[in-house]
Amino acid sequence: MIPWVLLCMSFGCAAALKPSCLSAQFRRPGDYIIGGLFPFGMDTINLTARSEPTLIVCERLFVDGLIWALGMKFAIDEINNSTSLLPGVELGYDIYDTCFEPLAALQPSLLFVTQNGTTGIGIACNYTDYQPRVTAVIGPHKSDLCLLTAKLFSFFLIPQVSYGASSEKLSNKELYPSFYRTVPSDKNLVEAVVLLLDEFGWNWIATIGSDDEYGRGAQELFLSTIGNSSICIAYEGLIPSDLTDPRAEKQLEETIQYINKTNVNIIVLFAFRQPAQALLKQSIKMRLSKKVWIGTEAWLLSDIAASIPNIQNIGTVLGFIMKASTVPGFQKYVANLLSSVQQDEFCQKSRGFYRHVSSDTLGTQCQQCDHISLNDISSTLSHSQIQPVYIAVYSVAYALHRALGCTHQGCPRASIRSWQLLHFMNTVPFTVNGQSFRFDESHGTNSGYKLIFWHWENGSLTHLPVGDYQESLYLNKSLIQFHTTDQKEPTSECFRECEPGQIRQIKGFHLCCYDCTDCPENTFCSSKDSSTCTPCLEHQWSPARSTQCYDRSERYLRWNEPLTAGLLISMSIIISLICLTAVLFVKNLNTPLVQAAGGNLNLFALFALTLMCLSSCLFIGKPTNNLCMMQQIVCALCLNACFSTFFIKSLEIVLLTEFPRCARTALRWVTPSRSWLLVALCLLTECLFCFCYLHLGPDYVLPDYSSLPTEVLLMCSTASWPAFALMHGYNGCLAFVCFLCTFMVQSSGKKYNMARGITFTILIYFIIWIFFITVFATLRTVLMSVIQISTILMVSLGIVGTYYIPKCYILLLKPDLNREDYFQYSTKEEPEGDSQ
Repeated sequence: MIPWVLLCMSFGCAAALKPSCLSAQFRRPGDYIIGGLFPFGMDTINLTARSEPTLIVCERLFVDGLIWALGMKFAIDEINNSTSLLPGVELGYDIYDTCFEPLAALQPSLLFVTQNGTTGIGIACNYTDYQPRVTAVIGPHKSDLCLLTAKLFSFFLIPQVSYGASSEKLSNKELYPSFYRTVPSDKNLVEAVVLLLDEFGWNWIATIGSDDEYGRGAQELFLSTIGNSSICIAYEGLIPSDLTDPRAEKQLEETIQYINKTNVNIIVLFAFRQPAQALLKQSIKMRLSKKVWIGTEAWLLSDIAASIPNIQNIGTVLGFIMKASTVPGFQKYVANLLSSVQQDEFCQKSRGFYRHVSSDTLGTQCQQCDHISLNDISSTLSHSQIQPVYIAVYSVAYALHRALGCTHQGCPRASIRSWQLLHFMNTVPFTVNGQSFRFDESHGTNSGYKLIFWHWENGSLTHLPVGDYQESLYLNKSLIQFHTTDQKEPTSECFRECEPGQIRQIKGFHLCCYDCTDCPENTFCSSKDSSTCTPCLEHQWSPARSTQCYDRSERYLRWNEPLTAGLLISMSIIISLICLTAVLFVKNLNTPLVQAAGGNLNLFALFALTLMCLSSCLFIGKPTNNLCMMQQIVCALCLNACFSTFFIKSLEIVLLTEFPRCARTALRWVTPSRSWLLVALCLLTECLFCFCYLHLGPDYVLPDYSSLPTEVLLMCSTASWPAFALMHGYNGCLAFVCFLCTFMVQSSGKKYNMARGITFTILIYFIIWIFFITVFATLRTVLMSVIQISTILMVSLGIVGTYYIPKCYILLLKPDLNREDYFQYSTKEEPEGDSQ
């Protein structure tokens, strides 16, 4: 290939200083005229506002379409100069712009089927002898245009050879008997894409198509092809092909958002250049993470890479393009032509040919072509696929050659109808530049595909071949550098074989696609194909990812637990302390200190504390309904017995200190002989509340299956909170009365302050119970029993420690203070005021 620098120097690649006559190069007279439909332009002007059937004009030049048209012109000029193909026959051409718009393609198509020499379509019952203006038609490029024009040409059986339409619908010979194409069908492309996905193990993908015949058809074919494979679709969608639509940007945004939600790493994109460019721009704008984009020739070879900033951020781009050889001499032909159209003599001759074909029909409508230089199209010319156009022209030429019965000496002059070429196009192979071609049963040629990779190096893009497809896929993975950190292929798996204890969780839009999810605790899955976890029965449990359930073991505070041993040791120590205190008080029962503290009532209170400590054993072992009932009753009665003795002492103190004038009369009710009546009255009242507790609903055993993961917690539950509150609240009220009677009492330094011991005892009791209620309300474990036992022991220890131990200290270490005047309040003595 001649270097482009030399071509530019030789043929003047600089922009033309004056308009050329390139637009006059697409019409030429001849013995047989071949029509051409090529997209010179794009972006039709005011198509939606069109109210009259006027000429449709395009806004921008499409360079690829211009080069394809020049490829047709080159092929015909080459055939006209050939001595072996159609010798002595001059082929003409009549090429028009389709503007990628079906309405624009329809007008020249109607012109092509007009009766030769006229501008009208003859109406006849039999069109066997009908001679249309053209012998065959090359194009158009897009499938949706071909679906429209092919029906028209198929009615007249005019051979139509497309160089780009790949829709599988066009393979229907009943609907389109005269349609041919020199590109593989989308069916072949889809098969190649599926094999590529299988090769990498990618089965969780997104597929996007442009909202046109090509995109919809290819995507539909792709979805039907993978129906029997292991590939699943996370998202399928269409993007607008008309980017002037106000809703286009929003649709693109929604597409990127859906892709982002699916977390796929692979995107298959069936779209033409403009919609694909818009989608890639939007993905960069919305910072979509890097993906593997699998594309097609429709956008892979376009100028997307050069026109989108930061295009490298989209990830890895792979795709299939048709295998096509370079056309020898074409680039030099284009350079020569673009140089010649600047010359007046050449232009005058060209315009003569142009007017000779017909002066009263459509123009080529490529006015922008007159301002094109080689420099404007050099980059596109270097990678544009010309061979499909080139082969399409040669296929018609060979069919005409055989239909005329040409030999190497020449071709007979004969009138050939268009439909007569079909037989030779269907059956006879032809050779172009040493390569043999033949239309298959679906009127297509399958030259295979090349797999290319967008390789970036120093900011420049190279389309690096990494494999090919011709019935089977060949792939050189070592040449592909993925966007991942280690440049290895990313994973994009839809599913894997689920392990025992896992279920299939459907994801995406297809039931075949799922994640393997572990069954949570207390559920199980016995079948690999199951999509739901089966809950265990209430009395059973299971670990996560289990295939069966297990019976729960019972959990309660057992006698053989280390924690129980610690509590029993603590209880023994406290009981021993109580018993030692009782022994000491018995030994000094008649002394002033013991008598002032309550005398025999102290022994009764200490006995009640001992029973209360022993009641902690009711909280150990497997609970039963009877045990649950006894726990609260025994505890409440023992505590009431102890507090009743404090109540009597508190009354005595408050009478002596606060009501000294009436103390002599009232004190007889708290004398040792009558104090037992008050104790009995307090206990009787507490028994009444205990009876209400039993009647309204005692505590009962409640199995708790939710608090512990693998065990059932056996715990005592309260049936009636009002009854529970009455039973324990009465003790609280008794303690509060004792506190009110003693907390403000003061004594002189010459006398022992008996009230202070009761005050501190009640304070300790309230502090412990506040702590107990707070903790107990939040616990749902075996520690509930531990907390209750600890509360009982702490209350017992608090009472002994704050009320009895100080008195034991005096008995043992300060016996000189154990005298009547130090411990006895005098009814004659006024209480002292506040200490100054």
